[in-house]
Amino acid sequence: MTAPNGRPADPTRNDTVAAVVRQWQTVHPGLDTGPMEIIGRVNRCAALLQQAEDAPLRRAGLSRPEFDLLGALRRTGHELTPGDLARETFSSGAAVTKRLKQLTERGLVERRGDTRDRRVAHVRLTEAGRDLVDGILPEQLAYETAVLAVLTPEARDELAARLGELLGRLEGSLGVLRA
Repeated sequence: MTAPNGRPADPTRNDTVAAVVRQWQTVHPGLDTGPMEIIGRVNRCAALLQQAEDAPLRRAGLSRPEFDLLGALRRTGHELTPGDLARETFSSGAAVTKRLKQLTERGLVERRGDTRDRRVAHVRLTEAGRDLVDGILPEQLAYETAVLAVLTPEARDELAARLGELLGRLEGSLGVLRA
């Protein structure tokens, strides 16, 4: 079977997205399903990786969004406002406020008011928050290394380069700020 983009459909691919693409090619043989082959796989990989890599976080009693907030504070190395955290984690302001309340109650972050503008808060990690992030990160990276071990070093480099190219273009076209 040949896809509308001129490439032959690869019957040896047995992943979930390949099956979906074959089904769509049967129903709508004139449609180019090429984009689905990439975006579908990126989305499926992201969902599977998210499920598995959240295990260390669950053991620590954290959700992925909570860890993302803690990680943003740790990797930037300085206080951030809730607005900064929303931008860093692609979250809504309301979601950040809710998560910060929970993390403050657990003693992982501290909030202090701005001396010039009482409406502004500054958030920083506590020592316990820093220790938690630093303790979980090696386990996360070990997991990610194990997942990527199925690819050769060259394939990992190529994939990283291509995904970086796509991400850079998407961020540019969507107006996402990069620090």
